Amino acid sequence: MYRSFKCIAGCAGLGLALAALSGCQTHVGGMTLPSPHYLKHRPQYFPPDPAFPLQREVDSMQDPDGQFRRGGAAPAIGAAPVAGQPVPAGK
Repeated sequence: MYRSFKCIAGCAGLGLALAALSGCQTHVGGMTLPSPHYLKHRPQYFPPDPAFPLQREVDSMQDPDGQFRRGGAAPAIGAAPVAGQPVPAGK
């Protein structure tokens, strides 16, 4: 009886030790850290890079006065003069 209890207790202790040592989390310095096994796998997805990485600079070159950023409309090329302003001579 005593021998079978000792065998069962030893097997249970060994199983518990193996389960504790092969878990997916590690406790170091009071922190719960992931297992280092995730470092063995390569990343599966890289998001595509933008066509031009400096999009704000391109926008500021295309709109140097910043009218789009302030909420105004961009002046059209060859637009009619605004009412109340004199028409330049020669046009």
